[in-house]
Amino acid sequence: MNYTNGNGNGHKARPRNVLGGDLESCCTDPMTGFYRDGYCRTGVDDTGRHTVCIQATDEFLAFSRAVGNDLSTPMPQYDFPGLKAGDKWCLCMLRWKEALEHDMAPQVYLRSTHEHALTVLDLEDLKRYALDLD
Repeated sequence: MNYTNGNGNGHKARPRNVLGGDLESCCTDPMTGFYRDGYCRTGVDDTGRHTVCIQATDEFLAFSRAVGNDLSTPMPQYDFPGLKAGDKWCLCMLRWKEALEHDMAPQVYLRSTHEHALTVLDLEDLKRYALDLD
């Protein structure tokens, strides 16, 4: 699947969110996204598929560390500041699914979660954890 499809006239299609609208920015402080542009967009070089915009909690960060993905410790070599509770971040969709399976899923922002997350996650599960449903 090509995630950067053009629309046939030389322009790239706008990324879409899980609700079918334009993908909104997740966070710029800290700067998030695989491409470090604030968006949870993905492409062929993003093997982790960082598509789910979350709000970190202490419980989720402890869970993630316990399963081998320390998101709290800064790693400047990857332009990663380390997360604290309250930070928004583009999380790998499989990490969110794993957290869900262990009742540790963080809350999400649907308008900032890329539609590709739906290849692995159910919209109804995401909605149960949504912070931005009207």
